[in-house]
Amino acid sequence: MKPYYADGLITLYLGDCREIVPTLDACDVVITDPPYGETSLGWDQRVAGWLGLMPSSSLWCFGSLRSFMAETDAFTAAGWHMSQDVVWEKHNGSGLAADRFRRVHEIAAHFYHGSWSEIYHQPQYTHDAAPRTVRRKALPPQWQGARGPTVYRSEDGGPRLMRSVIRVRTEHMRALHPTQKPIGVLVPLIAYSCPLGGVVLDPFAGSGSTLVAAKQLGRRAIGIEIDERYCEIAAQRLAQETLMAVAE
Repeated sequence: MKPYYADGLITLYLGDCREIVPTLDACDVVITDPPYGETSLGWDQRVAGWLGLMPSSSLWCFGSLRSFMAETDAFTAAGWHMSQDVVWEKHNGSGLAADRFRRVHEIAAHFYHGSWSEIYHQPQYTHDAAPRTVRRKALPPQWQGARGPTVYRSEDGGPRLMRSVIRVRTEHMRALHPTQKPIGVLVPLIAYSCPLGGVVLDPFAGSGSTLVAAKQLGRRAIGIEIDERYCEIAAQRLAQETLMAVAE
């Protein structure tokens, strides 16, 4: 199948992922944002059958708690086990109900096949901790993890394990797609799950944010988008990334 767009790192296809994915080789991780099926909008319809077709043992899927609960049987039938979830905290709300808490988050849940020890995962760290001295008292010998007193001094404030709540501004007023994800929430997921030289797959590529994030990290990526309007937008974004890289 001829790609809609291709460069040294990224390949983008126009079409239904259920038809294209079976023609692809295995990849290191799938990172995607499928329709949640929570509104009456034409594009927001759940896609049946895609979970069983993914050519990877690692999957990050964006969604709401409601959408994951509705798809529990589909994840189970496809053999996916959940390992963890990350909360994307937004700067503005996206909930439409005026009689409930103002929803300012989405979930990215990580699923896997097989043995967790065989799944590539590289913990991410930040350097935003305040410099401090930590003193721990001795624990009695009958306690689990008994130890003597210790002192730890942090001179530069880090590193520390990245938190599971990631606060990144939405693409509000800049988005080229109704559910466009910011690059800042995708980069740590890719870095955690895809080694250098590995391949990321996004079967619901939209305007191409996952592909752009992968390209910025030097990873190869494959995207599939069924709507040609957004496929063209993604291609233009990716071409611009290439031009910027050449200019540098």
